[in-house]
Amino acid sequence: MMEPLLSVRDVTVRFGGIVALDGVGFDVSAGQICGLIGPNGAGKTTLFNCLSRLYRYERGDIVFAGRSLGTVPKHRIAELGIGRTFQNLALFRSLTVLENIMLGSHAVSRGGFVSGMFRLPGIAREEARIRDRARELATLVDLESVAGVRVADLPFGTQKRVELARALASDPKLLLLDEPAAGLNHEEVETLMALIRRLRDTLHLTVLLVEHHMSLVMRVSDQVVALDFGRKIADGTPDVVRGNPEVIRAYLGTAA
Repeated sequence: MMEPLLSVRDVTVRFGGIVALDGVGFDVSAGQICGLIGPNGAGKTTLFNCLSRLYRYERGDIVFAGRSLGTVPKHRIAELGIGRTFQNLALFRSLTVLENIMLGSHAVSRGGFVSGMFRLPGIAREEARIRDRARELATLVDLESVAGVRVADLPFGTQKRVELARALASDPKLLLLDEPAAGLNHEEVETLMALIRRLRDTLHLTVLLVEHHMSLVMRVSDQVVALDFGRKIADGTPDVVRGNPEVIRAYLGTAA
């Protein structure tokens, strides 16, 4: 039996007296799309922040590709093969689409700040490689026609695709998508769903997404994990989780 790519093991996080995550554990296999659902305050973003090493967990462990993340500094997470988008867009609005995507590659590029400053040998070659990769990703997420446009001049839905392409520029094995459908209209959500699947298949990605848009989660995910008040209440296929009485109660306040 193959080891899971991501293994969350009995993870507990407290903020003062508040238990944000209470012994949460689940596995995600390579190539899977896993949806992480739950009402506001369930612990979804806390878990994402643990995966990104923005938060420390006080108990348990998170193992990615056989390596514990507990001692990995947050600036090394991209190098390990974990990419992330954010709920609130974190783009450089005065830069172009292509420049924003290129910044994602710089997180893992071989050229450092000093060598870049002095234009040491190999840097021009590396910059050309990064630019070519950014163009490929722009095409992959249907941004080639706006590659030279400033991000500030683009509609919100397009900006979200820029952030997605930038997360892909570090060549992740695991892509964390934080509320990718937030603020999108129905047509954009349908496009996003097809895009997530296409990226998984084309780039051989594993995807973990936090999302409130239930239709998107249930239709795009192979596996769904449900949290409520920091505890895992369900883990399985979309059909199994959709019918789980605890999940129904958490969302509707009733088992009916």
